Amino acid sequence: MSVERVVRWATPDETQDFGRRLGALLRGGDVLVLTGDLGAGKTTLTQGIAEGLGVRGPITSPTFVIARVHPSLVDGPALVHVDAYRLGSAIELDDLDLDADLDASVTVVEWGAGLAEQLSESRLELTIVGEDVRTARLVGVGPRWGAVLDAVAPL
Repeated sequence: MSVERVVRWATPDETQDFGRRLGALLRGGDVLVLTGDLGAGKTTLTQGIAEGLGVRGPITSPTFVIARVHPSLVDGPALVHVDAYRLGSAIELDDLDLDADLDASVTVVEWGAGLAEQLSESRLELTIVGEDVRTARLVGVGPRWGAVLDAVAPL
C-alpha cells in the first residue's frame, strides 16, 4: 500500500517550514529516504524536520561522517541523519548498524534510494527536483503515511 503527493517549494524557508510541519508528525521508527541532486535541498529539509522533532543541532550534511545522531531536547525521538552518498551498497548501509536505533528514532537517509528501502517496510520516500522552484514527490509506503501526507500535503 502506498500514497503519493507532490509539493513545491520556492525558497529554502518554505522547504524548512514543510520539514518542520512534517517533523512534528514523525515518531520513533519512521524512516525517510531523501533523493535529489546535489543542492536539491535534502539537508535543508532535514533541518526543518529536526526543528519539528525538537532535536539538538546543528544539522549539517553528514557526508564525511556518514551518520549523526541528534538527541531529543523535548523527550521525543532522536534523529538519525545518514548520508549514503559515499556508500556503495545496501550492505555498507547495513554495516552502520542502524537497526539499533530504528525503533526509537526517526531515521532520515539522504541519497538513500536503492539502498535504504531495506531499513523498513514502512517509509516515506521523497524525491526532490528543480532549480529555482523545487518539486518534491512524496511516496508513503505502508499504511502509516496516508494520514501524515494528508496533514502536510493535502490534496
